[in-house]
Amino acid sequence: MDHQSIIESINKHIALSENELLIFLSSLKRKKIDRKSLILAQGQVCEYIYFVESGALRAFYLDESGKESTIMFAIKDWWVTDMYCFINQKPSMLMIEAIEDSLVYQLKKTDLDELYINVPQFEKLFRILMQNAYIREQLRVIDNLSLSAEERYEIFINKYPEVAHKVKQKQIASYLGITAEFLSMIKNKKAKT
Repeated sequence: MDHQSIIESINKHIALSENELLIFLSSLKRKKIDRKSLILAQGQVCEYIYFVESGALRAFYLDESGKESTIMFAIKDWWVTDMYCFINQKPSMLMIEAIEDSLVYQLKKTDLDELYINVPQFEKLFRILMQNAYIREQLRVIDNLSLSAEERYEIFINKYPEVAHKVKQKQIASYLGITAEFLSMIKNKKAKT
């Protein structure tokens, strides 16, 4: 099995010996996910974190009335999970679905904890990943508080052009905290200028 994409991603942050790499790779399970399939449902104990080898995933919250709020997207070279529930081994608050046919590597929480002990470099890797995720979410909250929907949409399409082309407009709208109709108005206004 070719693990090149995940190896290249890890090598951006840490250097592993051949033995450490073999320990890591032996803890992974590669999984094919069909479009529209869930890899995590609300209420299911969140045992895995996923690395996207190819395709696209979406993490979202579904409220009692059936309204979806997209929390994040994940495309090639990104990690995704319901982090609070993964760390605390709790029932998931989020759902994660494949937006398109996808290949992921799943890493179980217990295996990650073993990696922290047996390959200490993984503490550094996941510290870096968590810092980057925290910064991204902090900036997103500040943008949501201080910018107009038009400005948030512009930032989204400039920052994540590959995501914008893969996902439905209603999913982008739910990520931005607006309705699909309002997003359509923003896009029409932008097209006219």
